[in-house]
Amino acid sequence: MNGSGEHIVKVNGVELCVEAFGDPGDPAILLIHGVGNTMLSWDEELCARLAAGDRFVIRYDARDAGRSITYPAGEPAYTLRDLVADAVALLDFFRVERAHLVGMSGGGSLAQLVALEHPERVASLTLASTTAGIPGEETPDLPPPAGDLSWPAEPDWSDRAAVVDYLVDSERPCSPRFDEPAARALAERVAARSRDIAALTNSFRVDSGAPWRARLGDIAAPTLVVHGTDDPVFPYAHAEALARAIPGAELLPLEHTGHEYFPPHTWDTVVPALIRLTA
Repeated sequence: MNGSGEHIVKVNGVELCVEAFGDPGDPAILLIHGVGNTMLSWDEELCARLAAGDRFVIRYDARDAGRSITYPAGEPAYTLRDLVADAVALLDFFRVERAHLVGMSGGGSLAQLVALEHPERVASLTLASTTAGIPGEETPDLPPPAGDLSWPAEPDWSDRAAVVDYLVDSERPCSPRFDEPAARALAERVAARSRDIAALTNSFRVDSGAPWRARLGDIAAPTLVVHGTDDPVFPYAHAEALARAIPGAELLPLEHTGHEYFPPHTWDTVVPALIRLTA
């Protein structure tokens, strides 16, 4: 599958869209996107840079994202634990015994659970722009979101231009250096390739199940916590709490960065850090 574009694969009883970069014989990095996003949020050039460091990079659309299986809007027929099982099943598909997980925001929550419930499958853990345990429910001691993060009203999902505007406006408050042309180009691609774009909203309704913040001390995988110092969704104290909770975790602050997928100005910092962690 290396270098051959996107593929639909059946794992854990569902169809997921995946794309891989690099040599399958190299250490595997599984990129897990956050809620309301697709695998396209992991920039192709970033994936290529990691692959050039002798890593086998896998990105995928979770359920209700992109070209993967979708459910009627408002009715996600799965839980967060099902998404954990999907991630492990993808490793089985690629014949990867142990992978380096990189999870962004809600994908970081999912990665925490994979490390707790399937520790034998996790070689290292990178938790980006996320928090300790279930956001909100388990973090009353941590700062609330900063600024105006009100979600835009849902658009007419049949109106492509309105959907693109909605996707752009959803990301606008998250970055102190918001790049509107880049965000709009990404939103156009997301809208064009999505099986059912309205289903993206289902990821916000998924049942998280039993809490796990108190179990974070059980994570044994080498862990890197990467967090923008200007993150308004999970202010930086969330990263500090997460790093304290996981034994031996390293904390990597990203200056002038918000709640966003490793923007290009961070690559010269993030890529070497990930290559070191995954060696």
